[in-house]
Amino acid sequence: MPDDVPAYSHPVKVGTLSASLTNLRLEADAEALEALARQWSVTEVRSLKADLQIARWKKDGVRVKGRVTADLVQECVVTLEPVESHIDEPVEATFVPDGSKLARALTVEAAETVVDPDGPDAPDIFIGDTIDIGQTVAEHAAMAIDPYPKKPGAAFPGHIESTEKDDKRPNPFAALKDWKKD
Repeated sequence: MPDDVPAYSHPVKVGTLSASLTNLRLEADAEALEALARQWSVTEVRSLKADLQIARWKKDGVRVKGRVTADLVQECVVTLEPVESHIDEPVEATFVPDGSKLARALTVEAAETVVDPDGPDAPDIFIGDTIDIGQTVAEHAAMAIDPYPKKPGAAFPGHIESTEKDDKRPNPFAALKDWKKD
C-alpha cells in the first residue's frame, strides 16, 4: 500500500452535514485491520470501532466527538510473546476548510506560538468538501498504543534495579577537599 493511501478511510461529505448532531458508527473491515497492523507495526489488529457524533461547527467547520475502541496483539518487549491490548479512547477533532478565516489564522506565521498540551487540538484543515473521519479514528487509536507492551509478570532475568544511593550524583568538589592548605 502506498504511503499516501490511508490504512483506514471513511470519507464524509461536509455539505451533507446539518447543524444538528449526526451519529456515526464505524467498524474497520478485515482488509483495513491488516493495513492498520502493518502501519502501526503490531502483530494483529482484531478490531477498530468508533461511535461518533458529527455536527457543523461555526460557519463552515465540522466538529467530531465520540469514542474509539480497538483490540490488538503486540509482542512483549521482554519475552516476545503475544500481548493482547484493548484501547478505549475519546475522540475529539475539529475541521475547517482551507479557505476559511480560521484556517488562515492557523497558517499565519507567528513570532511565538504557545501550545497548551491539555487544551484542545488546533483544527485540522481540509480541502474540498470531504473530511476523512476514518483517518481521524485511526490516529486517535494509534496514539493510545502502548509503545512497550509487557506480559504480566514478565521481567528481564538478572536485571537489578538501582537504589537511591546508586542514583546520587557524585559531588564534583569532593576531590578538592584534600587540597586544603594548612
